Amino acid sequence: MSDRRRVLIIEARFYEQIADDLAKGAIAVLDGANVDYDRISVPGAFEIPPVIAMDLDAENGPSYDGYITLGCVIRGETDHYDHICRETSRSIMDLAVLGGAALGFGILTCENMAQAVARADVEQKNKGKDVAEACLRMMELSENFRESRK
Repeated sequence: MSDRRRVLIIEARFYEQIADDLAKGAIAVLDGANVDYDRISVPGAFEIPPVIAMDLDAENGPSYDGYITLGCVIRGETDHYDHICRETSRSIMDLAVLGGAALGFGILTCENMAQAVARADVEQKNKGKDVAEACLRMMELSENFRESRK
């Protein structure tokens, strides 16, 4: 078994180009930090939290040291946007706080596609990079707390 840290990237593929751009930024950070990763795709943002929960609840313990959530929700004509954003964010926060998951939250919540593109593009706001850096920092803090308890 490898001593290298492992991260699971969970990508909501509803907006494929946005997911690809976010992943590109995140993967560059993970590669630069010499962290192994796997990628799992799900249909939309709402399906991301159950994937983390499944790993945290695995019989032999979690397979990953951290989780990166990537996706995008764009406001439409109904209140569906509000429900998805609220419940997905709440569920991910619960997994971090109650489940102890070290994670980076990279689900963009945008008014329109132009905002999403600007935030995901590695040449613009590069939120995938920011999310991967947040995940690595949370993993570091988690490791520090575990070490201090020994």
